[in-house]
Amino acid sequence: MDAAKSAPQTSAPDSIGELVSLTGPGMDRVNALILERAGSHVEMVPEVAHHLIEAGGKRLRPMLTIASALLSGGPDGSEVNYAASVEFMHTATLLHDDVVDESEQRRGKPAARMVWGNQASVLVGDFLLGQAFMMMVEAGNLDALGVLSRAAAIIAEGEVLQLAKAGDLDASEDDYFAVIEAKTAALFAAATEVGAIAGGTDDAGRTALRDYGHALGIAFQLIDDVLDFGGASGVLGKNVGDDLREGKMTLPVILLLQRGGAEARALIEKTLGKADTGDDHVAEVVRAMKAHGVLESVMERAHDEAARARRSLEALPEGEIRTLIADIADFCVSRAY
Repeated sequence: MDAAKSAPQTSAPDSIGELVSLTGPGMDRVNALILERAGSHVEMVPEVAHHLIEAGGKRLRPMLTIASALLSGGPDGSEVNYAASVEFMHTATLLHDDVVDESEQRRGKPAARMVWGNQASVLVGDFLLGQAFMMMVEAGNLDALGVLSRAAAIIAEGEVLQLAKAGDLDASEDDYFAVIEAKTAALFAAATEVGAIAGGTDDAGRTALRDYGHALGIAFQLIDDVLDFGGASGVLGKNVGDDLREGKMTLPVILLLQRGGAEARALIEKTLGKADTGDDHVAEVVRAMKAHGVLESVMERAHDEAARARRSLEALPEGEIRTLIADIADFCVSRAY
């Protein structure tokens, strides 16, 4: 990896803070709407919803919706509904994922399924999806409703494909990218595209922001998959190796199988999809990945996608907002260092 790719841009940590500040007024309205629409007369619904909503996270996707609307010229107010819808779609996906993956933790807290059970997690996820679509309809733009509806269907397809490929040692890189383009990139792309719609940009601007979100989502997921093995340094930490234990065929695993020969295949067969895989065995996998340059290669691809995201914005007006949105691509990659 060359010097430009060996470390994150120094502006990355500051850019997220500056974007938070810039989108603050819009995100205040989004957060208020999220809290309002997570309410229900059924007591368990807000309990489960708030357990995850309040667990942390930067709400990057809805923030990008607000930022995209600002960059596109003249937000009409609908971006607030779209941003809240995007966050509810994301939260619903996490609730459902934790059931499918039998996860025990989410954002440093017990997963909702561990507190209220699988049934409640699935049903509250469905409630949030319903609220998301209600907010989309209330915004009154069929075009934006179509964008987010398509994204919801694509995300579900991606999750099913990932489930079908779980534990498949013959899964290809194409299989992997088909999964992450659907389950991660689709929502990022929809989040930025509906922001563009709310901002009233032209078709070229809308396409630019959609392409930006798509590339950013791929970079984001590549980094998440590196982080599952301890990040660029390969240092083991809390919850490292969960994707391996769940049998997910992430790019680090696929590349190790390609490069490591029979020894690597035996190691993956011993650990993949085994819920009781210990940290020592995960550490053995990490050492093999480092020996074959796997994590470095995945990081390099993430940098390439971040660069593609930045290039996508070149069709849009220069200025502070465009610069901050572009820098978010570097922030996403910097998480792995």
